[in-house]
Amino acid sequence: MTPAIYSIFAVLLSIGFFYVDLLLVERFRDFIPSILLTKVDLAKTIMGALSGALLTMSTFTFSTILVVLTMYSSQFSPRALKNFVHDPVTWRVLGVFLGGFIYNTLSLLFMREHLYTHDVISTFVGIVIAFSCLATFAYFIHYIATTVQVGKLVDELIHDTEKVISRIRKLEEKQLETANSVTWIPVGVKQEIKADKDGYLQLIELEKIRNYAEEHELQIDIEVSVGDFVYEGMPIMQVYARKNLDFSLKSFYAIGNERISEQDMPYALQKLVEIALRAISPGINDPNTANDILLRIGSLLGKIGTVQTGVFILADKDGNPQIKYSFPSYYSILYNVYFQLSHYGREDISVLYSMTDSLRIAANTAPAYHHETIWNMQLYVLEVLEGQRLKSYDQRSLQEKIDFVAKATGQKPIRLESIEKQR
Repeated sequence: MTPAIYSIFAVLLSIGFFYVDLLLVERFRDFIPSILLTKVDLAKTIMGALSGALLTMSTFTFSTILVVLTMYSSQFSPRALKNFVHDPVTWRVLGVFLGGFIYNTLSLLFMREHLYTHDVISTFVGIVIAFSCLATFAYFIHYIATTVQVGKLVDELIHDTEKVISRIRKLEEKQLETANSVTWIPVGVKQEIKADKDGYLQLIELEKIRNYAEEHELQIDIEVSVGDFVYEGMPIMQVYARKNLDFSLKSFYAIGNERISEQDMPYALQKLVEIALRAISPGINDPNTANDILLRIGSLLGKIGTVQTGVFILADKDGNPQIKYSFPSYYSILYNVYFQLSHYGREDISVLYSMTDSLRIAANTAPAYHHETIWNMQLYVLEVLEGQRLKSYDQRSLQEKIDFVAKATGQKPIRLESIEKQR
């Protein structure tokens, strides 16, 4: 929509200055500096040149975008394409170029010698727009050079994950109770809500569903989580109604062909993991990028540990259970982060270092009741060393890092020698 809006504005601007030239320029000729006015012949020449130049710049911009999309897909992750395609800067740059080309082309079309017996000002406006396009082009080149850097992309993905964490934290602040403190015993006639098509559950508005349930005296058991694949006819909600009434909950959730990270925490983390996996692949061979991502993932995992995960029950104002929903457990989040990294990173000792450091960072931030889960994940990561023998200094350094994790989690340290001897 953004390029279309810019294009429509350019059409209106061109028509507007056509009437300005036709009706107002001659009347207010004494108040307009002569340097801003041009004859019709000169206007045609200038606008023809500007139209061709802006079309060339637009073509080059499209080509640049395609190159960046290819780079995102091959070097980072196909799942990261949306972060660039949905970037408002990309839309606006395309809109500026298209708008500049449309304005100059239409103004050139309106330049008829038999209509004007005086100079026109449309050419000056076209030149100003062309300069604006040139400045936008220079900014876009700088923006692209910054965007293709892996650090910039990682920052965006981390920001996406932090927004999901913040959303869960806000739910906790609004009378949220966990399954341990509230017993889920629904009352009423049960009705199933089934998916009307295949796809991924992209969004679900829990607060709106709770308000709707409170208004209609419903209790709703949501059987799927954001990011789950559902098929047509699959039950996604069990609704318990105390009264026989017609209700619709379709406006409170969205099913689409692709996963999105707006509410999907595992998917937001998966994007970061995939970039790290690409970095340690033989084709790219950039383990330092993977190591940096792992450290930042550790910080995210610590923040995730501070919010409630697992089964949630949303209660009404009186504390009665109303909505039941399951977020991914902390164990499943940790496992989905490390199970591929531990497999593909076992040949690089630096990746093992970074996985251990990320777990230590998570342990230092997460509350104590998650420490055992973090330590068990550390033991799982170390299983890749079974039957292998590390070099002396590698073993010493990794042992120090494991001891730090054991201390942070309050667990008994494990010796690497005992792992290496296992078959």
